[in-house]
Amino acid sequence: MKLIRAIIRPEKEEAVMQNLEAAGLYAITKMPVLGRGKQRGIQVGAIKYDTLSKMMLVLFVDEGDYKKAIDAIEKGAYTGHPGDGRIFAQNVSKSYTIRTAQEDR
Repeated sequence: MKLIRAIIRPEKEEAVMQNLEAAGLYAITKMPVLGRGKQRGIQVGAIKYDTLSKMMLVLFVDEGDYKKAIDAIEKGAYTGHPGDGRIFAQNVSKSYTIRTAQEDR
């Protein structure tokens, strides 16, 4: 099982969600976050914004769905400009369902 965290532009959330759902991936946690990447914020006229609004998506996928999830996020979030976001993936050794107290896979 993989844990995927994607930090994307807020305006690309709908496109990414549609792509994930089309790939059969429905279980997703979303949260608004603030941050900055290599560009260290943005300058608009005399005003400097050190942190920018982003959306973080968190999902757990089986090994077989891993590439599908990454592709769906990349295609939905892409603009070709700095600040498109970043995807982080980690292996998950165990997970538990709270309601049943059972270990998943």
